[in-house]
Amino acid sequence: MHDSLVLDRVTRHYKQVRALDALSMTVGGGELFGFVGGNGAGKTTAMRIVLGVLAADSGTVYWRGRPLDLAARRRIGYMPEERGLYPKMGAREQLVHFARLHGVDPAGARRRADHWLERFGLADRARDEVANLSLGNQQRVQLAAALVHDPVLLVLDEPFSGLDPAAVDEMSAVLRERAAEGAPVLFSSHHLELVERLCDRIGIIKEGALVAEGTVEELRSGGPRRYAVRVEPGEAQGNWVERVPGARAVGDDQGAVIVELPGGTDDQDLLRAALAAGPVRSFTPHLPRLAELYRETVEPVRGGSAADTADAAPAAERSAV
Repeated sequence: MHDSLVLDRVTRHYKQVRALDALSMTVGGGELFGFVGGNGAGKTTAMRIVLGVLAADSGTVYWRGRPLDLAARRRIGYMPEERGLYPKMGAREQLVHFARLHGVDPAGARRRADHWLERFGLADRARDEVANLSLGNQQRVQLAAALVHDPVLLVLDEPFSGLDPAAVDEMSAVLRERAAEGAPVLFSSHHLELVERLCDRIGIIKEGALVAEGTVEELRSGGPRRYAVRVEPGEAQGNWVERVPGARAVGDDQGAVIVELPGGTDDQDLLRAALAAGPVRSFTPHLPRLAELYRETVEPVRGGSAADTADAAPAAERSAV
């Protein structure tokens, strides 16, 4: 893929803590890639290495088939999780400033700032200090700052955090447009339903390593076989799932039992066990939602993980973004 961002076995340590563990992934041109994982899993560290704010201990980041250099990084649109706006500067002045930092000429910077303020419904607030804007409008200005220099690649860290539904829809539409124009779009988010709905592909990171990657359908269909079975209660109901060797109930869905079958087990054995328990009202394959896959893939870590420490420890590096 010509306009692709590639992380090739990128590793990063903070002293004795491994924050990224040979992380490899590709975001293709025109692709919306959702980057999900627990707090401290390594998402922000990976993004900062792409931006050049942090250096990798080993591995390489490629853009368009070549190692990502300073000139290419100037064409990246970045939205940090810790919002990087100047609170006492006006919205328009701020956008012009960021455009100029990326090499846009003065007239072009003003023109692009006005365009994005108009696009986000902020033309009448152009002179307002950012600190006097609502959180949603601050987010809009922050996204405009990532877009004002017409980037060829977008890297967004939790761009939907704190947004109301209308603002989420607005931001989603902008990201789709940028992808439709050919830009790779990499963003992290804890809004799993939104990620599932919006993204072309998803990567799940845990303790600095990518543990699952693919389209939503690939991820949903790639796990163990599961069936949603709704049985009308009867005398023989009991724990009928145990009658099928190796089968286990793993949840429920609106009154249906979600049953996981081991490899080699005939689904008709499960159906016969259900019929023996009572009238079967539904028997369908069950594909897990992204939230289910996430819970099963990323186990909660009690007391903080090594990666939590790694992403939280270097305050100087975090404030540098």
